[in-house]
Amino acid sequence: MRGPHDVGGLPDGPVDPETHALTFWEKQIDALRGVIGAKKIVLTDENRRYVEGLGHDAYDRLTYYQRWTAALSRQMVDKGILPQDEIDARVAEIRERLAADGELDIEALARDRI
Repeated sequence: MRGPHDVGGLPDGPVDPETHALTFWEKQIDALRGVIGAKKIVLTDENRRYVEGLGHDAYDRLTYYQRWTAALSRQMVDKGILPQDEIDARVAEIRERLAADGELDIEALARDRI
């Protein structure tokens, strides 16, 4: 059985080879992964296993750094570093702030909910 990351030989659309500038939050998750990797809190193979374990639906819908974020939050809960309710509360605060500032489309977020 193929994992969601195993797409070799499957038909797909065109690949955009252009690089794009990372957003602020993408830089943050990249830096955070670097720190927890350097401190050996989460190793690269663990991160890969968690990303691949998101399942086909989530893996296909999420962007690269969204996958990293979803995997990292699950790892922090599984390792007992952060409780899920603390993560949920912080995400709710951020969503509320972004929605109030007009930086978050709540309807699109609800449609794309995993």
